[in-house]
Amino acid sequence: MSATLSIRLAQRADAKDLLKIYEPYVTGTAITFEYEVPSVSEFADRISNTLKRYPYLVAVEAGQIIGYAYASPFKSRAAYDWAVETTVYLDVNVRGKGFGKQLYLALEDALKKQNIINLYACIAYASSSDAHLSNASAIFHEHLGYTQVGYFTKCGYKFDTWYDMIWMEKMLNEHSANPPVLLPVTAIF
Repeated sequence: MSATLSIRLAQRADAKDLLKIYEPYVTGTAITFEYEVPSVSEFADRISNTLKRYPYLVAVEAGQIIGYAYASPFKSRAAYDWAVETTVYLDVNVRGKGFGKQLYLALEDALKKQNIINLYACIAYASSSDAHLSNASAIFHEHLGYTQVGYFTKCGYKFDTWYDMIWMEKMLNEHSANPPVLLPVTAIF
């Protein structure tokens, strides 16, 4: 971690700051397929719901929240307990400085301690980059050891454009016959 970056669990009270980070991705990019910016209250609920089971981390530099990362269920059935979907967002003004990598590695460390095995990233993908989407997220995930395992053609429509979606995967732990039980996030923080 850089000397100026600290990473901690998110709180409901962070919702307004996190929403400021997320809003430009909703309104100006196809990185998220969400059309409307959620309310602060809805975003706070998202944080609380995630923290019931998984880590929701924020990165703070010089007293300012500059990014966040969290895990969510890959699927809701018990057999999927060892698999999660991962997400990371950075303030658009701090991208390219390594903060996203530090935040994601902290998330991976927490998930490994919870006994999570499979990480999945659902990534909007452009057959050719445009003003709303480059494929930087896929490249970022590849550098972190994710591999592409799925490709869905023109499954998301935003800004009058059809976008593809890819799924990328990374394994944190070995797959054993009797995997250790999933620990709640409260057991590791």
